[in-house]
Amino acid sequence: VLLAAAVCTKAGKAIVSRQFVEMTRTRIEGLLAAFPKLMNTGKQHTFVETESVRYVYQPMEKLYMVLITTKNSNILEDLETLRLFSRVIPEYCRALEENEISEHCFDLIFAFDEIVALGYRENVNLAQIRTFTEMDSHEEKVFRAVRETQEREAKAEMRRKAKELQQARRDAERQGKKAPGFGGFGSSAVSGGTTAAMITETIIETEKPKVAPAPARPSGPSKALKLGAKGKEVDNFVDKLKSEGENIMTSVGKRSTEAAKVLAPPVNMESVHMKIEEKISLTCGRDGGLQNMELHGMIMLHISDEKFARIRLHVENEDKRGVQLQTHPNVDKKLFTAESQIGLKNPEKSFPINSDVGVLKWRLQTTEESFIPLTINCWPSESGNTCDVNIEYELQEESLELNDVVITIPLPSGVGTPVIGEIDGEYRHDSRRNLLEWCLPVIDAKNKSGSLEFSIAGQPNDFFPVQVSFVSKKNYCNIQVTKVTQVDGNSPVRFSTETTFLVDKYEIL
Repeated sequence: VLLAAAVCTKAGKAIVSRQFVEMTRTRIEGLLAAFPKLMNTGKQHTFVETESVRYVYQPMEKLYMVLITTKNSNILEDLETLRLFSRVIPEYCRALEENEISEHCFDLIFAFDEIVALGYRENVNLAQIRTFTEMDSHEEKVFRAVRETQEREAKAEMRRKAKELQQARRDAERQGKKAPGFGGFGSSAVSGGTTAAMITETIIETEKPKVAPAPARPSGPSKALKLGAKGKEVDNFVDKLKSEGENIMTSVGKRSTEAAKVLAPPVNMESVHMKIEEKISLTCGRDGGLQNMELHGMIMLHISDEKFARIRLHVENEDKRGVQLQTHPNVDKKLFTAESQIGLKNPEKSFPINSDVGVLKWRLQTTEESFIPLTINCWPSESGNTCDVNIEYELQEESLELNDVVITIPLPSGVGTPVIGEIDGEYRHDSRRNLLEWCLPVIDAKNKSGSLEFSIAGQPNDFFPVQVSFVSKKNYCNIQVTKVTQVDGNSPVRFSTETTFLVDKYEIL
């Protein structure tokens, strides 16, 4: 019978210990403290016996992986179990050090429980342990699918209602009654004490959920099994630990907060505010060649003061790549073509107040390699059982400044931690998802290229597809609003802009 599995220092101090039978803390600490004194350095074998128990151990750099068993336990099975325990630890810990083991102690205990149950070895391998500890929930997937269906139905109902409201407005106009609000973009108008929100289909389409800087919790009650989400009890427990002076590791969410800082809206938002947003979707071949690149951009106008509802936007378009532009149906297309100004067809009408209005959108689709903003070159080369991987990036579009860049390289499973050679920037090894994340805070004209070298067991195909994510405050297509003027008098109006360039998909296959 296996009594306990522990990771301890060479002095016998327990870092993680999992007991599989009833044992007191003082008993296990006493057994582990006695273990280093019993070892005879002159012998080759890796087990030690006392009158009551047997220690089967394996050195791991400055630590020991120790199994404490009864004396009548099968030592061949125990050695096989010890090998599996020793292979599990690098799956969760980047380095075999005391701090790293302590940080991932609960992950290790859950994995230990999958190997041994009630003192007896379970018939599992490393891949099965990883699958069991991930606890993928079918009920959660079903719940999410149902919720997405409900959201789609709600959006369809919203479009239908919007069309009905528009039709009611048209009928009112035909009968000679004053139509409330602004026809076309969507606004809120008060008539007879009730507020009717007029929303056009175009605006509903522009209200697609943007790439959120921080993951939002799903709202509403859920009876389905929800794994991996923090509950109130966990939050309260963490708060108590913090109040007692404990240092809580909060590495998760660090990247999302960095992205939120980069994409923070301007502090002084004027009465006329514009959001210029672009999203890129790009697929490249590993041997070079752009398979497809598609970029969508939009200017959203937000007016918070009625005084500035009748305005014109002066757009400067310095793009030379052949971008296709499209104005909103209520915008004067002739005025935009002739003078690059965005204004309403009817100059007497006003833009809606306190709502985001899409006034101009553009699209670029190409397979021209020179249009790739950031090129990624990944070279895996086999040498025996291991693979040496060289990966480099180069910024082709030097006018851009990319922030919070993460280049994600998949790794083969069950082969341990990659050995990093040279690196520009930082890296994170996610052993649970078998990913190596190469993190670069900024890529711009001053820092336009860099490389990473690492080696790990595997085949060249194991390291694809490489994925890239970034955020930027400069847009790819050089389309900007340079001036805003009032329709009457042509006097200039103060305005603020917020530019974001985001990744929808960026893959090297």
